[in-house]
Amino acid sequence: MARFPFPVRSETQSRNNVLLLIAVYKFLHALLFFAIGMGAHHLLHKNIADQIDLFARHLRFFNPESRLVIFILRKASLINGPVLERISLVAYCYATVTLVEGIGLYLQKAWGEFLTLAITASFLPWEIYEIFRRLTWVRVGLLTINILVFAYLLHLVLDRARNRSREWKRNSPPEP
Repeated sequence: MARFPFPVRSETQSRNNVLLLIAVYKFLHALLFFAIGMGAHHLLHKNIADQIDLFARHLRFFNPESRLVIFILRKASLINGPVLERISLVAYCYATVTLVEGIGLYLQKAWGEFLTLAITASFLPWEIYEIFRRLTWVRVGLLTINILVFAYLLHLVLDRARNRSREWKRNSPPEP
């Protein structure tokens, strides 16, 4: 029976628990967006207003004729098949990218760190704009988490680059 060599982590290579925590956050993020995609795909050939009305009646503590339910029904009337298809596609794509980020961070790969850095940095201006547009605790919390993730990964990448530079200078031959 052939044995395949698997990389074994030595005692000096310990798992970075912060990267593991960020990877779990990314996995949960991917799961949420996959569920959103599934929900949009599930509603594709159904009457959304009927589904919302059924959901409100199922919850029982919502009055199906309340202002909230009527508001949601009005907004739902704007959603049609092509819009649901786009929502589903975008949610699935974002879930896939976030899952790849999480896998890269879990495996402690440099490409996972760079990918997460780039994507997190690209969303920060939009999140800041959304906070200025309407301040909520959820938005502030998500922005704080993303800033902390970005700062940690940037520190990790820059520290690794500095260490490589020092090693290169130490191992290079002296100049004449």
